[in-house]
Amino acid sequence: MSRKVILGFGISLDGYIARRNGDLDFLTIDNEGESAMADFFAGIDTTIMGRKTAVGWAKMRQSGEIPDTPGMVNYVVSRRWKPGKRDGFEVVNGSLTALVKKLKHRKGKDIYLGGGGELARSFLQEDLVDEVYIGVGPILLGDGIPAFPGKFPQRDFHLTECKSYSNGSVGLRYERKRKK
Repeated sequence: MSRKVILGFGISLDGYIARRNGDLDFLTIDNEGESAMADFFAGIDTTIMGRKTAVGWAKMRQSGEIPDTPGMVNYVVSRRWKPGKRDGFEVVNGSLTALVKKLKHRKGKDIYLGGGGELARSFLQEDLVDEVYIGVGPILLGDGIPAFPGKFPQRDFHLTECKSYSNGSVGLRYERKRKK
């Protein structure tokens, strides 16, 4: 079985991944949500994220909101940070296609592309996303950082999973439809 790149994040009903200031306080995770996330991350051994997401991830790890993940390889794609090791991440720049090709040729579990925004757009532009996993929270923010900034070609997906949770959230999983 081939490794997949899975784009995953939580959003508001109106499609925002964070408030304008980057705050994620509207995303509530209860025991049921924690269990779903643990199941999801059991199939992941590599993460790719942008610089801003990595900074937030590191803060949440330090505060205990995200547990340490021994054996997880974490990449940060950044034009600002110098390539190399940094705070538990491997900072990379250059071709996303080359990075994904290299990672997919390694043995292992799936690859998590964390967060929406500019990095998600770049991965979608280069057609590197195999699945999309979205947790939709029952809130309208009215403003914030959009999950999918425009300017990428249409990409078709089909629904493979839809779960509702007791807090009113919904988990949606889509697989990329590719021409054979």
